[in-house]
Amino acid sequence: MSIEVSNKGQFTASREIFFQKNFLKKNALRASMEFSLLIEEQIHRLANGKKFNFALVSAGSFSRRELSPFSDIDLMFIAHSVSEVKNEISELVQKFWDNGIDVSHTVREFSDIQKFLESDLHTFTQFFETRLLLGSDKIYNDWNENLFSSLSAENQKRILAKLIKDIEDRYQKYGDSAKALEPNVKLSPGGLRDFQAVEWMYIIFNKTLLNKQTEITQAESFLDLIKNLSLISQTEAKLLLDSYNQILYARNSIHLFSLQKNDRFEFNSQKKIVNLDSTDKDALTIYMKEYFDAANAIQRFSFAMIKHFEEAISISGQGNLTIELDDDFSLLGKKLFLKHSVMLSFPDILRAFYYLGSYGAYFDEQLRRIILEYVQNYGLQDEFEAESSVFFREILKLERNVGLTLSAMNQYGVLGLFLPAFKELNGYVQHGVYHCFTTDEHTLLTIKNIEKLEKDVSILGRIFNNIQEREILFLGLLFHDIAKPINIAGHEILGVEIAQSILYKLGYSDQEIEKVTLLVRNHLLMEQIAFRRNLNDPETLNNFTSKFKSTEELDLLYLVTYADLSAVNPAVWTSWKSELLSELYRKSRSMLEDQISGEELLMSGTYLVPGEISKHSDLISDEHVQEHMDSITDASYIYQFTDKEIAAHIEEIQKGITVSTSFKELDNFTNVTVITMDFPSLLSKICGVLSINDANIHDAKIFTRRDGVVIDTFNVTDFRTHKKLDSPRYGKISKDMNAVISGILKLNVEFAKMKSRWRRIENRLFKRSGKVKIAFEEHEKYTIIDVFSPDKLGFLYQVTSKMNELGLVIYFAKISTREDDIVDSFYVLDRNGKKIPSYDQEFVKIELTNTINQML
Repeated sequence: MSIEVSNKGQFTASREIFFQKNFLKKNALRASMEFSLLIEEQIHRLANGKKFNFALVSAGSFSRRELSPFSDIDLMFIAHSVSEVKNEISELVQKFWDNGIDVSHTVREFSDIQKFLESDLHTFTQFFETRLLLGSDKIYNDWNENLFSSLSAENQKRILAKLIKDIEDRYQKYGDSAKALEPNVKLSPGGLRDFQAVEWMYIIFNKTLLNKQTEITQAESFLDLIKNLSLISQTEAKLLLDSYNQILYARNSIHLFSLQKNDRFEFNSQKKIVNLDSTDKDALTIYMKEYFDAANAIQRFSFAMIKHFEEAISISGQGNLTIELDDDFSLLGKKLFLKHSVMLSFPDILRAFYYLGSYGAYFDEQLRRIILEYVQNYGLQDEFEAESSVFFREILKLERNVGLTLSAMNQYGVLGLFLPAFKELNGYVQHGVYHCFTTDEHTLLTIKNIEKLEKDVSILGRIFNNIQEREILFLGLLFHDIAKPINIAGHEILGVEIAQSILYKLGYSDQEIEKVTLLVRNHLLMEQIAFRRNLNDPETLNNFTSKFKSTEELDLLYLVTYADLSAVNPAVWTSWKSELLSELYRKSRSMLEDQISGEELLMSGTYLVPGEISKHSDLISDEHVQEHMDSITDASYIYQFTDKEIAAHIEEIQKGITVSTSFKELDNFTNVTVITMDFPSLLSKICGVLSINDANIHDAKIFTRRDGVVIDTFNVTDFRTHKKLDSPRYGKISKDMNAVISGILKLNVEFAKMKSRWRRIENRLFKRSGKVKIAFEEHEKYTIIDVFSPDKLGFLYQVTSKMNELGLVIYFAKISTREDDIVDSFYVLDRNGKKIPSYDQEFVKIELTNTINQML
């Protein structure tokens, strides 16, 4: 097939037609190969058969014949003397550009081999992936001969070590998981680069190129080669070819969707690929499972081949001492291998993983192949064998590496074979929320993260190291999201049933099962209470502690909550959330240890000595302090502020200042406290002032004196940087606060001015993938309204304004953000101090929902 063109415009148009006809087909390798051949053909046509005293070679994906629509078309000119041929090279490159082939080119002389070998191994390695297009065969052959002559054993070792280090550095940047929800199809673990790095290692180690002139891609040629050398089985070769094709298909599609070189596989691109040939509601879930299976296979292969080359040149420096572990398995350094060529049963395979975790080992080629073949050839286990259950339980009892061992089992498909319910988690994607990983990866990451606490000196570290039954903790984490593929809403309830059934078959006692299911059932509870509720409310504390029979159960749930949040997204576990969970844990543990109620706990800490406060100001007396404290209607006030801050509040009130705004720097927030006289729309106006100053509110607490003076305090960050506010901004916020509360500055006018600028910020910050939900919860004194929504600048101002319009008075508010989603909780009463009756709640829900949807 050829593209007949006479100018750049025609070539570009013809190329676009080729893209649409070929690149959206599932055989990505064939499409990329044909596109590469078309470019080669056009280059030959433009060269017009002219003889050159240089070699023109393709490089990179062009050399591999794996071009995507907007891949760089890399060329390298090789000459003995560049100065003698530079004019010809310039003319030829210009001709390519003029005719629509946007090539990137480098020019090399033979002296560059030694130069880059000594100074730039990254560039030097690229010399080994070339294909002759036109020019001098002799120069190209001489170049390759010189290239391989430079590969002494020491240089081979150095380059292979550098390639392995590059993989480690890349994983450091992109994470070490092949199951990130929006991966880079080229550079993320399990992406194209993992496979290509193995090809480079093979080339360097064996001193051979992979540039056969047959019309197949380099990936196909390479897999045929290592299959024939028995480095991989025929089954794995087919799996890897299908997997590489799957990732390349995604890359080709992303290029066409974005009309540029782009390797980020974002949610919108995922949906577009699925919509090409399916309208099924589950099509996206099915497709992404297939994608992650492919990425997993490539990453697993890459890891095994790295170990192969490390061992071959002794980079790992492993010793020669062989340790016999039992009748079947031995250990050489860190390599676990079978002593005899035997068929393995499933319990044998679990025993192998037990040793892998115990010794931090890896499988040798034979053992790795046997396990992969077993998983490929056998279906799900209908019944647990007693021996399998024993080894699985022993894995959970390992002193360390439990998470790593379970992850290895999952990567090989063994965990899903043993636990069919877990197989359903594999590659399961929960879009529209704040998760970064597939559910199986998230689950295993919770266990890895909790194990890291062993060396942590924090309270969480101390709790983890004092836990006697870590197996219970690991099981709670393993099953906490097990029911999500069935139904996300209520998965904690369905998960209990699934966990009970599995644990019973595994031989756990009723008491052990009860402990695990407590964790599964309540794994969301602690964060919901800590982030959405008033932790100085005795009813909240009493309800929460009633869930536990012992402090041990509380300890376990605290650890599960931490692990769950820390494994969701690196940005989710913040110091603010850590402090809130810690506060709930401390108060609950004191109540359980001392067997006291929430009222008793809070009363025990509310006694203040007036002199301890008045000593911080010459302007106030003990009487002022006592009068102030007697007039505060919320006892939690003393927990919120220090003695010095309370003294400052009293001082400001005594001065009779209309509006007082103060600022305090916390570790990750700026605290803003406003003191003024209360009026119905005050809270919304304060929120509005913070919004027009680009401050994101994370927490709001409202304290009202009996004389109508309010002390409202907010923890805020900058909307764009997510960091504390710069102190120079304090003055403008104070000025705006005075102007708005006094009625001089109109917020609706200011909001109109900000809209265009906010729209630009929002386009960068928010995806708005979530849904709006309004929920009500009854409380002894208040009606609690939970608002779930995508986040937006000015959100809290708009919502509190609507609540004021509806006649609702807000007594407490808590704001929790999940990446670009928000959960706001409000404790409210009506203007008469009454809770919202159930028959009015639907009206409030509709009004709030409409207000939020108008913002979105």
